[in-house]
Amino acid sequence: MENSFNNFRKHLLNFPNLGLTLDFSRAPAPAGFEAQIAPALAQAFADMAVLEKGAIANPDEKRMVGHYWLRAPELAPNAEIAAEVKRAVAAILDFAHQVHAGLVKGSAGNFTDLLCIGIGGSALGPQFVADALGTKADKLRVHFIDNTDPDGIDRVFDTLAGRLGTTLAIVTSKSGSTPEPRNGQIEAALRWQQAGLSFARHAVAVTGEGSQLDKVSKAEQWLANFPMWDWVGGRTSEIGPVGLLPAALQGIDILGLLEGAKAMDALTRVPDATVNPAARMALAWHHLTEGRGSKAMVVLPYKDRLLLFSRYLQQLVMESLGKELDLQGRKVLQGLTVYGNKGSTDQHAYVQQLRDGVNNFFAVFIEVLKDREGPSVAVEPGVSSGDYLQSFLLGTRDALSSNGRASITLTIKQVDAHSVGMLIALFERAVGLYASLLGINAYHQPGVEAGKKAAAETLKVRAQALAGLAKFKGKSLTATQVCEEIGLVGKEELVFKVLLHVASNPGPVSAQEYPDPGQTLFTHS
Repeated sequence: MENSFNNFRKHLLNFPNLGLTLDFSRAPAPAGFEAQIAPALAQAFADMAVLEKGAIANPDEKRMVGHYWLRAPELAPNAEIAAEVKRAVAAILDFAHQVHAGLVKGSAGNFTDLLCIGIGGSALGPQFVADALGTKADKLRVHFIDNTDPDGIDRVFDTLAGRLGTTLAIVTSKSGSTPEPRNGQIEAALRWQQAGLSFARHAVAVTGEGSQLDKVSKAEQWLANFPMWDWVGGRTSEIGPVGLLPAALQGIDILGLLEGAKAMDALTRVPDATVNPAARMALAWHHLTEGRGSKAMVVLPYKDRLLLFSRYLQQLVMESLGKELDLQGRKVLQGLTVYGNKGSTDQHAYVQQLRDGVNNFFAVFIEVLKDREGPSVAVEPGVSSGDYLQSFLLGTRDALSSNGRASITLTIKQVDAHSVGMLIALFERAVGLYASLLGINAYHQPGVEAGKKAAAETLKVRAQALAGLAKFKGKSLTATQVCEEIGLVGKEELVFKVLLHVASNPGPVSAQEYPDPGQTLFTHS
């Protein structure tokens, strides 16, 4: 039997110059797997090389996929794109400097707070980076509106009470018409107006050229506009204006983020799985989930600063890999479920099931070697809180292994801008390579678009239902009767749901509820 330390050494990828190691010793591939997958991996490397050179990689939208050029503009397919990227980074650094120096300020003085309004990749990445790299020395306090939940919006503005005059708002939306950021923008503008302030004097846009938001921000003379390019998808936009602008304003080292991502890109561009961590990760995902997502990936970072990493990865991985059809149009129903929280909190939550319950997952442990700035106190003789944290990680990993549960361990020296940039780039590349292995398109999201269309249809039904009910003011009708009146027989459940929501909020519609929804009466006063 092979010595366990030798097995560890055999399956370890160690990059001391980057402060990064990946341990695959507890996720061994079955015999013959590497030879079997070799042709597909070679094609994946070739696909990635073509993508980085500017090929149309998203046939649905007829666009390139070039998030790699954000940290290496010299690799862009033409000089125009390279110049645009360089200008954007320089403009972000210059604007952040002007804000921090008080050269650009709010109506009540120097900016103290930053409100980021966005959804999906325009929120998850910035939230992760803000939380991972924020310190007491932050230049601005950061807040997020990342949904169209009225109560959630109210809670954010409650925290900003009395400080709107020193709050800078970033509205991020490629099209400018995505409902969630558009609604947040409208609500924010009203708050500034109610405070007797100009929203435009406190607002910045990150959007596509010529978009609805671009037109509004320029017409109203917002403080600045920063670009979103059609060749950068939302879930891969963190190392671009979408993520770099709020990070720079917060006071985060965005050049460190860029350098970390660039260093990882160089490492994961090498077409050799024995030295390429993203390729090794993609191969592990393949054999651990039988190449069809049969197991979930549980992300277990043993560091509070990485709490939001699993939420960030949920979009990056699941939106990229969760596809009904492959590139040949065949029904494949692919995906890779991601969830996680943080260690050692998880040991008091769902690790019990991971250890003893259904074996439908593999774990990705993330270890951070540096505990904190400065020395730690002893909680026991010779033992610190950080020693306990590592012991919980190593112990949990052993407990899972002893019961046949696979895991990958990723170790970094510390959580800083460089390492966070590396983590983002590592998983971006792993997703791209894995999608190629599966023969699916990682860069479109038809399911998301279908949800948007269904929501738009629901709003149409809502308007029809209200109009139909209004024709019978003072008369009580059931959802079925409303549907008969407006010609939407078969939509009774939808009409019931939207009218119940309307009746639960201030307005002219009320409801008399019964246990049977078919008997509930709606009245327009």
